[in-house]
Amino acid sequence: MRTSLRPLVFWPTFLVLLAAVVASYVDLDAFLAAATALNQTILTHFSWLFSLGSLYLLVLAVIVYFSPLGHIRIGGKDATPLLSPLRWFAITLCTTLAVGVLFWTTAEPLYHFMSPPKSSGLEAGSSEAMVFAMSTMFLHWTFTPYAIYAVPALIFALAFYNLRLRFSISSMLEPLFGSGIKRFAGLIDAVSLYALVAGMASSLGTGALTLAGGVNQYIGGETSPLRLGIIVAIIVTTFVISAASGLQKGIARFSSLNAILLLILGIFAFVAGPTIFSLALGVESFGVFLDGFFTKSLFTGAAGEDQWPQWWSIFYWAVWFSWAPMAALFLGKISRGYSVRAFLRVNLLYPALFASIWIVIFSGTALYYQAHTGVDLYATLNERGVENVLYALFGELPLSGLWIPVLLFIAYISYVTAADSQTDAIGNLCTRGLTADSDLNAGLTMKVIWGVIVGIVAWVMVSFVGLDGVKMLSNLGGLPALVIVLLATGSLWAWLKHPERLEAPSASSSTPSSSTSTGNKRLS
Repeated sequence: MRTSLRPLVFWPTFLVLLAAVVASYVDLDAFLAAATALNQTILTHFSWLFSLGSLYLLVLAVIVYFSPLGHIRIGGKDATPLLSPLRWFAITLCTTLAVGVLFWTTAEPLYHFMSPPKSSGLEAGSSEAMVFAMSTMFLHWTFTPYAIYAVPALIFALAFYNLRLRFSISSMLEPLFGSGIKRFAGLIDAVSLYALVAGMASSLGTGALTLAGGVNQYIGGETSPLRLGIIVAIIVTTFVISAASGLQKGIARFSSLNAILLLILGIFAFVAGPTIFSLALGVESFGVFLDGFFTKSLFTGAAGEDQWPQWWSIFYWAVWFSWAPMAALFLGKISRGYSVRAFLRVNLLYPALFASIWIVIFSGTALYYQAHTGVDLYATLNERGVENVLYALFGELPLSGLWIPVLLFIAYISYVTAADSQTDAIGNLCTRGLTADSDLNAGLTMKVIWGVIVGIVAWVMVSFVGLDGVKMLSNLGGLPALVIVLLATGSLWAWLKHPERLEAPSASSSTPSSSTSTGNKRLS
Protein backbone atom coordinates (compact mmCIF):
# COMPACT_ATOMS: atom_id res chain seq x y z
CA MET A 1 0.00 0.00 0.00
CA ARG A 2 1.30 3.41 -0.91
CA THR A 3 2.03 5.71 2.01
CA SER A 4 2.90 9.41 2.18
CA LEU A 5 3.43 12.26 4.60
CA ARG A 6 0.46 13.65 6.53
CA PRO A 7 1.30 17.38 6.31
CA LEU A 8 -1.47 18.53 8.70
CA VAL A 9 0.06 16.35 11.42
CA PHE A 10 3.76 16.93 10.71
CA TRP A 11 4.03 20.66 10.00
CA PRO A 12 1.91 22.22 12.80
CA THR A 13 3.79 20.17 15.40
CA PHE A 14 7.18 20.96 13.92
CA LEU A 15 6.52 24.70 13.58
CA VAL A 16 5.04 25.13 17.07
CA LEU A 17 7.98 23.32 18.63
CA LEU A 18 10.45 25.38 16.58
CA ALA A 19 8.71 28.61 17.62
CA ALA A 20 8.86 27.60 21.27
CA VAL A 21 12.60 26.88 21.09
CA VAL A 22 13.28 30.20 19.34
CA ALA A 23 11.10 32.13 21.82
CA SER A 24 12.86 30.53 24.79
CA TYR A 25 16.25 31.39 23.32
CA VAL A 26 15.32 35.02 22.56
CA ASP A 27 13.72 35.82 25.94
CA LEU A 28 13.96 32.94 28.39
CA ASP A 29 12.39 34.77 31.35
CA ALA A 30 9.31 35.80 29.39
CA PHE A 31 8.99 32.34 27.88
CA LEU A 32 9.21 30.59 31.26
CA ALA A 33 6.77 33.07 32.81
CA ALA A 34 4.18 32.45 30.07
CA ALA A 35 4.61 28.66 30.15
CA THR A 36 4.43 28.60 33.96
CA ALA A 37 1.30 30.73 34.00
CA LEU A 38 -0.43 28.48 31.47
CA ASN A 39 0.50 25.35 33.39
CA GLN A 40 -0.64 26.82 36.68
CA THR A 41 -3.96 27.88 35.16
CA ILE A 42 -4.60 24.38 33.83
CA LEU A 43 -3.65 22.65 37.06
CA THR A 44 -5.67 25.08 39.17
CA HIS A 45 -8.87 25.00 37.14
CA PHE A 46 -8.84 21.35 36.09
CA SER A 47 -7.20 19.57 39.04
CA TRP A 48 -10.55 17.99 39.88
CA LEU A 49 -10.90 16.63 36.33
CA PHE A 50 -7.38 15.16 36.23
CA SER A 51 -7.95 13.46 39.59
CA LEU A 52 -11.39 12.17 38.72
CA GLY A 53 -10.36 11.16 35.19
CA SER A 54 -7.38 9.09 36.31
CA LEU A 55 -9.45 7.21 38.91
CA TYR A 56 -12.25 6.70 36.37
CA LEU A 57 -9.89 4.99 33.92
CA LEU A 58 -8.68 2.55 36.56
CA VAL A 59 -12.25 1.68 37.57
CA LEU A 60 -13.21 1.31 33.90
CA ALA A 61 -10.30 -1.06 33.31
CA VAL A 62 -11.56 -3.30 36.13
CA ILE A 63 -15.10 -3.25 34.71
CA VAL A 64 -13.85 -4.19 31.24
CA TYR A 65 -11.67 -6.99 32.59
CA PHE A 66 -14.58 -8.79 34.24
CA SER A 67 -17.10 -8.06 31.46
CA PRO A 68 -17.89 -10.26 28.41
CA LEU A 69 -15.71 -7.85 26.43
CA GLY A 70 -12.72 -9.38 28.19
CA HIS A 71 -13.00 -12.49 26.01
CA ILE A 72 -12.75 -10.57 22.71
CA ARG A 73 -9.55 -11.24 20.76
CA ILE A 74 -7.76 -8.17 19.42
CA GLY A 75 -7.67 -8.52 15.65
CA GLY A 76 -10.50 -11.03 15.39
CA LYS A 77 -11.08 -14.66 16.32
CA ASP A 78 -8.26 -16.02 14.17
CA ALA A 79 -5.68 -13.25 14.67
CA THR A 80 -2.15 -14.44 15.40
CA PRO A 81 0.02 -12.66 17.99
CA LEU A 82 2.84 -10.40 16.88
CA LEU A 83 4.85 -11.21 20.01
CA SER A 84 5.23 -13.96 22.57
CA PRO A 85 3.73 -13.14 26.01
CA LEU A 86 7.14 -12.68 27.67
CA ARG A 87 8.53 -10.40 24.98
CA TRP A 88 5.24 -8.49 24.86
CA PHE A 89 5.49 -7.82 28.59
CA ALA A 90 9.16 -6.80 28.34
CA ILE A 91 8.38 -4.26 25.62
CA THR A 92 5.37 -2.88 27.48
CA LEU A 93 7.30 -2.54 30.74
CA CYS A 94 10.39 -0.93 29.26
CA THR A 95 8.67 1.48 26.88
CA THR A 96 6.38 3.11 29.45
CA LEU A 97 7.68 4.14 32.87
CA ALA A 98 11.09 2.46 32.98
CA VAL A 99 13.21 5.63 32.87
CA GLY A 100 11.14 7.46 35.48
CA VAL A 101 10.93 4.47 37.79
CA LEU A 102 14.70 4.03 37.64
CA PHE A 103 15.53 7.46 39.11
CA TRP A 104 12.40 8.79 40.77
CA THR A 105 11.82 5.81 43.06
CA THR A 106 14.92 6.85 45.01
CA ALA A 107 14.50 10.63 44.79
CA GLU A 108 10.77 11.26 45.11
CA PRO A 109 10.17 9.53 48.48
CA LEU A 110 12.82 11.81 49.99
CA TYR A 111 10.74 14.84 49.00
CA HIS A 112 7.61 13.43 50.66
CA PHE A 113 9.53 12.23 53.71
CA MET A 114 11.26 15.54 54.33
CA SER A 115 8.55 17.87 52.93
CA PRO A 116 5.09 16.31 53.45
CA PRO A 117 1.98 18.34 52.46
CA LYS A 118 1.22 21.09 54.94
CA SER A 119 -2.45 20.10 55.19
CA SER A 120 -1.48 16.59 56.35
CA GLY A 121 -0.11 17.79 59.67
CA LEU A 122 2.81 15.39 59.35
CA GLU A 123 6.18 16.26 60.83
CA ALA A 124 9.03 16.20 58.33
CA GLY A 125 11.28 13.18 58.86
CA SER A 126 8.82 11.41 61.18
CA SER A 127 7.80 7.76 60.97
CA GLU A 128 4.34 8.85 59.82
CA ALA A 129 5.91 10.92 57.04
CA MET A 130 7.94 7.88 55.98
CA VAL A 131 4.81 5.75 55.60
CA PHE A 132 3.14 8.62 53.75
CA ALA A 133 6.11 8.83 51.39
CA MET A 134 6.04 5.13 50.54
CA SER A 135 2.26 4.94 50.13
CA THR A 136 2.41 7.98 47.84
CA MET A 137 4.95 6.23 45.65
CA PHE A 138 2.48 3.38 45.14
CA LEU A 139 -0.16 5.92 44.12
CA HIS A 140 2.03 7.76 41.64
CA TRP A 141 3.85 4.87 39.96
CA THR A 142 1.68 1.73 39.92
CA PHE A 143 -1.94 1.10 38.96
CA THR A 144 -3.20 4.59 38.13
CA PRO A 145 -0.54 5.64 35.58
CA TYR A 146 -0.71 2.28 33.84
CA ALA A 147 -4.51 2.59 33.64
CA ILE A 148 -4.07 5.99 31.98
CA TYR A 149 -1.93 4.27 29.32
CA ALA A 150 -3.76 0.94 29.06
CA VAL A 151 -7.36 2.07 28.55
CA PRO A 152 -6.78 4.32 25.50
CA ALA A 153 -4.33 1.75 24.11
CA LEU A 154 -7.04 -0.92 24.34
CA ILE A 155 -9.56 1.36 22.62
CA PHE A 156 -7.12 2.03 19.78
CA ALA A 157 -6.22 -1.65 19.41
CA LEU A 158 -9.86 -2.68 19.05
CA ALA A 159 -10.67 0.19 16.68
CA PHE A 160 -7.60 -0.43 14.51
CA TYR A 161 -7.52 -4.23 14.38
CA ASN A 162 -11.15 -5.26 14.90
CA LEU A 163 -12.97 -2.41 13.17
CA ARG A 164 -10.19 -1.90 10.59
CA LEU A 165 -10.04 1.88 11.13
CA ARG A 166 -7.06 4.09 10.27
CA PHE A 167 -3.81 4.40 12.19
CA SER A 168 -4.92 7.62 13.87
CA ILE A 169 -5.83 8.74 17.36
CA SER A 170 -9.16 9.90 15.93
CA SER A 171 -10.00 6.23 15.29
CA MET A 172 -10.59 5.88 19.04
CA LEU A 173 -13.41 8.42 18.71
CA GLU A 174 -14.97 7.20 15.45
CA PRO A 175 -17.13 4.44 17.00
CA LEU A 176 -18.71 7.13 19.19
CA PHE A 177 -18.96 10.11 16.81
CA GLY A 178 -19.08 8.38 13.44
CA SER A 179 -16.96 8.95 10.34
CA GLY A 180 -17.43 12.73 10.59
CA ILE A 181 -14.66 12.82 13.19
CA LYS A 182 -12.19 12.22 10.35
CA ARG A 183 -12.42 15.92 9.51
CA PHE A 184 -10.63 16.66 12.77
CA ALA A 185 -8.16 13.77 12.57
CA GLY A 186 -5.21 15.99 11.64
CA LEU A 187 -5.84 18.37 14.55
CA ILE A 188 -6.32 15.56 17.08
CA ASP A 189 -3.16 13.76 15.95
CA ALA A 190 -1.11 16.98 15.80
CA VAL A 191 -2.02 18.00 19.37
CA SER A 192 -1.10 14.55 20.68
CA LEU A 193 2.10 14.46 18.63
CA TYR A 194 3.16 17.87 19.95
CA ALA A 195 2.80 16.77 23.58
CA LEU A 196 4.83 13.62 22.98
CA VAL A 197 7.64 15.28 21.02
CA ALA A 198 8.07 18.01 23.63
CA GLY A 199 8.03 15.34 26.34
CA MET A 200 10.62 13.27 24.49
CA ALA A 201 12.87 16.32 24.17
CA SER A 202 12.69 17.07 27.90
CA SER A 203 13.21 13.40 28.75
CA LEU A 204 16.19 13.15 26.42
CA GLY A 205 17.68 16.31 27.91
CA THR A 206 17.26 14.93 31.42
CA GLY A 207 18.76 11.62 30.31
CA ALA A 208 21.74 13.39 28.75
CA LEU A 209 22.37 15.32 31.97
CA THR A 210 22.12 12.10 33.97
CA LEU A 211 24.60 10.29 31.76
CA ALA A 212 26.91 13.30 31.66
CA GLY A 213 26.93 13.40 35.47
CA GLY A 214 27.95 9.76 35.57
CA VAL A 215 30.60 10.20 32.87
CA ASN A 216 32.07 13.17 34.73
CA GLN A 217 32.88 10.90 37.66
CA TYR A 218 35.32 9.00 35.46
CA ILE A 219 36.80 11.50 33.02
CA GLY A 220 36.52 14.65 35.13
CA GLY A 221 35.65 18.11 33.90
CA GLU A 222 32.34 19.92 33.70
CA THR A 223 29.21 19.15 31.70
CA SER A 224 29.80 21.21 28.57
CA PRO A 225 27.55 21.70 25.50
CA LEU A 226 30.04 19.63 23.49
CA ARG A 227 29.90 16.73 25.93
CA LEU A 228 26.11 16.91 26.05
CA GLY A 229 25.97 17.05 22.26
CA ILE A 230 28.04 13.87 21.94
CA ILE A 231 25.84 12.05 24.45
CA VAL A 232 22.62 13.21 22.76
CA ALA A 233 23.97 12.18 19.34
CA ILE A 234 24.82 8.68 20.60
CA ILE A 235 21.40 8.21 22.19
CA VAL A 236 19.49 9.54 19.17
CA THR A 237 21.49 7.43 16.73
CA THR A 238 20.81 4.32 18.79
CA PHE A 239 17.08 4.73 19.20
CA VAL A 240 16.53 5.84 15.59
CA ILE A 241 18.37 2.77 14.29
CA SER A 242 16.43 0.61 16.74
CA ALA A 243 13.06 2.07 15.70
CA ALA A 244 13.97 1.92 12.01
CA SER A 245 14.89 -1.76 12.26
CA GLY A 246 11.34 -2.61 13.27
CA LEU A 247 9.47 -4.07 16.20
CA GLN A 248 10.94 -7.56 16.12
CA LYS A 249 14.56 -6.46 15.90
CA GLY A 250 15.71 -3.31 17.68
CA ILE A 251 12.77 -2.55 19.96
CA ALA A 252 12.23 -6.15 21.08
CA ARG A 253 15.91 -6.86 21.65
CA PHE A 254 16.62 -3.64 23.54
CA SER A 255 13.52 -4.18 25.68
CA SER A 256 14.55 -7.75 26.53
CA LEU A 257 18.05 -6.60 27.47
CA ASN A 258 16.66 -3.73 29.53
CA ALA A 259 14.24 -6.00 31.39
CA ILE A 260 17.03 -8.44 32.25
CA LEU A 261 19.31 -5.65 33.49
CA LEU A 262 16.53 -4.12 35.59
CA LEU A 263 15.84 -7.53 37.12
CA ILE A 264 19.51 -8.05 38.00
CA LEU A 265 19.75 -4.53 39.42
CA GLY A 266 16.63 -5.03 41.53
CA ILE A 267 17.80 -8.37 42.92
CA PHE A 268 21.19 -6.92 43.87
CA ALA A 269 19.66 -3.88 45.62
CA PHE A 270 17.19 -6.12 47.45
CA VAL A 271 19.90 -8.46 48.74
CA ALA A 272 22.59 -5.84 49.44
CA GLY A 273 20.25 -3.23 50.90
CA PRO A 274 18.15 -3.19 54.11
CA THR A 275 16.05 -6.17 52.99
CA ILE A 276 13.90 -6.73 56.08
CA PHE A 277 13.29 -3.02 56.61
CA SER A 278 12.22 -2.53 52.98
CA LEU A 279 9.85 -5.50 53.12
CA ALA A 280 8.28 -4.40 56.40
CA LEU A 281 7.90 -0.77 55.36
CA GLY A 282 6.63 -1.81 51.95
CA VAL A 283 3.91 -4.06 53.34
CA GLU A 284 2.79 -1.46 55.88
CA SER A 285 2.77 1.35 53.32
CA PHE A 286 0.95 -0.74 50.70
CA GLY A 287 -1.78 -1.30 53.27
CA VAL A 288 -2.02 2.44 53.87
CA PHE A 289 -2.09 2.98 50.10
CA LEU A 290 -5.02 0.56 49.70
CA ASP A 291 -6.86 1.91 52.73
CA GLY A 292 -6.70 5.53 51.57
CA PHE A 293 -6.64 4.93 47.81
CA PHE A 294 -9.80 6.82 46.89
CA THR A 295 -9.07 9.66 49.30
CA LYS A 296 -5.52 10.18 48.00
CA SER A 297 -6.54 9.72 44.37
CA LEU A 298 -9.08 12.54 44.64
CA PHE A 299 -7.00 14.84 46.87
CA THR A 300 -6.88 18.29 45.24
CA GLY A 301 -5.81 20.40 48.25
CA ALA A 302 -8.61 22.91 47.67
CA ALA A 303 -9.99 22.91 51.22
CA GLY A 304 -6.67 23.66 52.87
CA GLU A 305 -5.26 25.72 49.98
CA ASP A 306 -2.49 23.16 49.79
CA GLN A 307 -0.41 23.24 46.60
CA TRP A 308 1.12 19.81 47.18
CA PRO A 309 -1.34 17.89 44.90
CA GLN A 310 -0.65 20.29 42.03
CA TRP A 311 3.09 19.88 42.51
CA TRP A 312 2.86 16.11 42.63
CA SER A 313 -0.21 13.91 42.00
CA ILE A 314 -2.11 16.17 39.62
CA PHE A 315 1.11 17.16 37.87
CA TYR A 316 1.81 13.45 37.31
CA TRP A 317 -1.71 12.82 35.99
CA ALA A 318 -1.20 15.68 33.51
CA VAL A 319 2.12 14.17 32.37
CA TRP A 320 0.68 10.68 31.95
CA PHE A 321 -2.35 12.00 30.07
CA SER A 322 -0.19 14.12 27.75
CA TRP A 323 1.68 10.99 26.67
CA ALA A 324 -1.29 8.60 26.72
CA PRO A 325 -2.73 9.07 23.19
CA MET A 326 0.64 8.48 21.50
CA ALA A 327 1.49 5.61 23.85
CA ALA A 328 -1.86 4.11 22.88
CA LEU A 329 -0.76 3.84 19.26
CA PHE A 330 2.32 1.77 20.05
CA LEU A 331 0.88 -0.34 22.86
CA GLY A 332 -2.21 -1.02 20.77
CA LYS A 333 -0.15 -1.87 17.70
CA ILE A 334 1.81 -4.64 19.45
CA SER A 335 -1.23 -6.28 21.09
CA ARG A 336 -2.73 -8.09 18.11
CA GLY A 337 -3.73 -11.68 18.69
CA TYR A 338 -4.41 -11.50 22.44
CA SER A 339 -7.65 -11.21 24.38
CA VAL A 340 -8.77 -8.02 26.08
CA ARG A 341 -8.14 -9.60 29.48
CA ALA A 342 -4.61 -10.60 28.49
CA PHE A 343 -4.07 -7.05 27.26
CA LEU A 344 -5.09 -5.56 30.61
CA ARG A 345 -2.91 -8.00 32.51
CA VAL A 346 0.19 -7.25 30.42
CA ASN A 347 -0.37 -3.49 30.11
CA LEU A 348 -1.74 -2.71 33.58
CA LEU A 349 -1.61 -5.44 36.21
CA TYR A 350 1.84 -6.96 35.65
CA PRO A 351 3.75 -3.66 35.12
CA ALA A 352 2.01 -2.17 38.18
CA LEU A 353 3.05 -5.16 40.30
CA PHE A 354 6.60 -4.90 38.97
CA ALA A 355 6.66 -1.19 39.84
CA SER A 356 5.32 -1.99 43.31
CA ILE A 357 8.18 -4.42 43.95
CA TRP A 358 10.66 -1.89 42.58
CA ILE A 359 9.29 0.76 44.95
CA VAL A 360 9.57 -1.58 47.93
CA ILE A 361 13.23 -2.18 47.13
CA PHE A 362 14.51 1.22 46.03
CA SER A 363 12.23 3.64 47.87
CA GLY A 364 12.59 1.57 51.01
CA THR A 365 16.38 1.59 50.70
CA ALA A 366 16.51 5.35 50.09
CA LEU A 367 14.30 6.08 53.10
CA TYR A 368 16.33 3.73 55.30
CA TYR A 369 19.60 5.44 54.49
CA GLN A 370 18.07 8.88 54.98
CA ALA A 371 16.47 8.05 58.33
CA HIS A 372 18.83 5.53 59.93
CA THR A 373 22.34 6.28 58.67
CA GLY A 374 24.52 9.33 58.37
CA VAL A 375 23.99 9.48 54.60
CA ASP A 376 22.05 12.64 53.73
CA LEU A 377 20.49 11.73 50.39
CA TYR A 378 18.09 14.65 50.72
CA ALA A 379 21.05 17.04 50.65
CA THR A 380 22.33 15.27 47.53
CA LEU A 381 18.89 15.72 45.99
CA ASN A 382 18.78 19.45 46.67
CA GLU A 383 22.39 20.22 45.85
CA ARG A 384 23.09 17.92 42.88
CA GLY A 385 19.69 16.99 41.44
CA VAL A 386 17.39 14.01 41.10
CA GLU A 387 19.68 12.03 38.83
CA ASN A 388 22.50 11.89 41.41
CA VAL A 389 20.48 10.33 44.24
CA LEU A 390 20.56 6.85 42.70
CA TYR A 391 24.32 7.10 42.13
CA ALA A 392 24.85 8.29 45.71
CA LEU A 393 22.70 5.48 47.06
CA PHE A 394 24.60 2.81 45.14
CA GLY A 395 27.82 4.40 46.33
CA GLU A 396 26.84 3.19 49.82
CA LEU A 397 26.15 -0.37 48.71
CA PRO A 398 28.78 -3.10 48.21
CA LEU A 399 30.67 -3.24 44.90
CA SER A 400 29.79 0.37 44.08
CA GLY A 401 32.78 0.62 41.76
CA LEU A 402 31.22 -2.11 39.63
CA TRP A 403 27.60 -1.00 39.81
CA ILE A 404 27.96 2.71 39.01
CA PRO A 405 29.10 1.99 35.41
CA VAL A 406 26.32 -0.60 35.12
CA LEU A 407 23.82 2.04 36.26
CA LEU A 408 25.06 4.35 33.51
CA PHE A 409 24.50 1.64 30.93
CA ILE A 410 21.04 0.77 32.29
CA ALA A 411 20.04 4.44 32.22
CA TYR A 412 21.18 4.62 28.61
CA ILE A 413 19.32 1.45 27.59
CA SER A 414 16.21 2.52 29.53
CA TYR A 415 15.93 5.75 27.59
CA VAL A 416 16.60 4.06 24.26
CA THR A 417 13.90 1.43 24.82
CA ALA A 418 11.34 4.09 25.66
CA ALA A 419 12.39 6.46 22.85
CA ASP A 420 12.43 3.90 20.07
CA SER A 421 8.81 2.90 20.72
CA GLN A 422 7.77 6.56 20.77
CA THR A 423 9.69 7.24 17.57
CA ASP A 424 8.02 4.22 16.00
CA ALA A 425 4.56 5.61 16.87
CA ILE A 426 5.51 9.10 15.64
CA GLY A 427 6.73 7.77 12.31
CA ASN A 428 3.55 5.77 11.78
CA LEU A 429 1.26 8.61 12.82
CA CYS A 430 2.88 11.02 10.35
CA THR A 431 2.51 8.51 7.51
CA ARG A 432 -0.72 8.41 5.51
CA GLY A 433 -2.24 5.13 4.36
CA LEU A 434 -1.38 2.74 7.20
CA THR A 435 -3.98 0.07 7.95
CA ALA A 436 -4.10 -3.14 9.95
CA ASP A 437 -3.26 -5.03 6.74
CA SER A 438 -0.19 -2.95 5.84
CA ASP A 439 3.42 -3.01 6.96
CA LEU A 440 3.34 -1.03 10.20
CA ASN A 441 7.02 -0.19 9.91
CA ALA A 442 6.28 2.11 7.00
CA GLY A 443 7.24 5.45 8.58
CA LEU A 444 11.02 5.02 8.30
CA THR A 445 11.75 8.52 6.97
CA MET A 446 9.57 10.12 9.62
CA LYS A 447 11.32 8.17 12.38
CA VAL A 448 14.70 9.50 11.29
CA ILE A 449 13.42 13.07 10.87
CA TRP A 450 11.69 13.17 14.25
CA GLY A 451 14.61 11.50 16.00
CA VAL A 452 16.92 14.24 14.71
CA ILE A 453 14.41 16.98 15.61
CA VAL A 454 14.00 15.67 19.17
CA GLY A 455 17.77 15.42 19.56
CA ILE A 456 18.42 18.97 18.37
CA VAL A 457 15.67 20.45 20.55
CA ALA A 458 16.90 18.54 23.59
CA TRP A 459 20.51 19.61 23.05
CA VAL A 460 19.63 23.31 22.53
CA MET A 461 17.35 23.40 25.56
CA VAL A 462 19.67 21.61 27.96
CA SER A 463 22.85 23.39 26.79
CA PHE A 464 21.68 26.97 26.36
CA VAL A 465 18.15 27.44 27.70
CA GLY A 466 17.18 24.94 30.38
CA LEU A 467 14.68 22.10 30.46
CA ASP A 468 11.93 23.71 32.53
CA GLY A 469 10.35 25.38 29.55
CA VAL A 470 10.09 22.35 27.31
CA LYS A 471 8.84 20.24 30.22
CA MET A 472 5.99 22.67 30.79
CA LEU A 473 5.29 22.79 27.07
CA SER A 474 4.83 19.03 27.14
CA ASN A 475 2.52 19.19 30.13
CA LEU A 476 0.31 21.72 28.34
CA GLY A 477 -0.75 18.81 26.15
CA GLY A 478 -2.22 17.09 29.20
CA LEU A 479 -5.58 18.89 29.10
CA PRO A 480 -6.47 18.25 25.43
CA ALA A 481 -5.15 14.70 25.78
CA LEU A 482 -7.36 14.23 28.86
CA VAL A 483 -10.40 15.35 26.86
CA ILE A 484 -9.51 13.03 23.96
CA VAL A 485 -9.05 10.02 26.23
CA LEU A 486 -12.21 10.64 28.26
CA LEU A 487 -14.28 11.04 25.09
CA ALA A 488 -12.73 7.88 23.63
CA THR A 489 -13.97 5.86 26.60
CA GLY A 490 -17.46 6.38 25.16
CA SER A 491 -16.45 3.92 22.44
CA LEU A 492 -15.51 1.42 25.13
CA TRP A 493 -18.88 1.77 26.84
CA ALA A 494 -20.60 1.16 23.51
CA TRP A 495 -18.58 -2.04 23.04
CA LEU A 496 -19.37 -3.13 26.59
CA LYS A 497 -23.05 -3.07 25.63
CA HIS A 498 -22.48 -4.73 22.24
CA PRO A 499 -19.24 -6.77 22.31
CA GLU A 500 -20.40 -8.72 19.28
CA ARG A 501 -19.52 -5.70 17.10
CA LEU A 502 -15.84 -6.54 17.64
CA GLU A 503 -16.03 -10.27 16.98
CA ALA A 504 -15.76 -10.22 13.17
CA PRO A 505 -12.52 -12.03 12.16
CA SER A 506 -9.79 -9.81 10.75
CA ALA A 507 -9.21 -9.67 7.04
CA SER A 508 -5.53 -10.53 7.50
CA SER A 509 -5.74 -12.99 10.36
CA SER A 510 -5.16 -16.06 8.22
CA THR A 511 -3.02 -14.42 5.53
CA PRO A 512 -0.64 -11.98 7.15
CA SER A 513 0.77 -9.18 5.06
CA SER A 514 3.80 -10.23 3.06
CA SER A 515 5.27 -6.74 3.07
CA THR A 516 7.61 -7.67 5.88
CA SER A 517 9.44 -10.92 6.37
CA THR A 518 9.22 -11.01 10.14
CA GLY A 519 6.50 -8.51 11.01
CA ASN A 520 3.75 -11.09 11.46
CA LYS A 521 5.62 -14.02 12.92
CA ARG A 522 5.16 -15.03 16.53
CA LEU A 523 8.34 -14.50 18.50
CA SER A 524 9.54 -16.72 21.27
